Amino acid sequence: MPSKELIAASTVPVILTILAKGESYGYQLIKEVAEQSGGELEWSEAMLYPVLQRLESNKLIQSRWVEGESGKMRKYYRITRKGGTVLEDKKAEWLALHAFMTRIWKTT
Repeated sequence: MPSKELIAASTVPVILTILAKGESYGYQLIKEVAEQSGGELEWSEAMLYPVLQRLESNKLIQSRWVEGESGKMRKYYRITRKGGTVLEDKKAEWLALHAFMTRIWKTT
């Protein structure tokens, strides 16, 4: 299981990547992360919602309320154009770090 520090560092790019594929609400994001990580990453609502609020205040994502079939309101999030730009930057950073780590581990 990844360390808390690594999980924290990857939270924003993971959220933006999922939202780049389409709108999602909080619980759905949590389930998607658990599924895509094979259960290795288990996010909590207490961890996720402050990050979503920060991303929204920084205009990287937008939200809207939608009434579900059961009548329950859900807050759906989607990535903005600015969020897409930040996502591309984050991808480049992570890929560069991955390439570096791969090189350095091959030399040991």
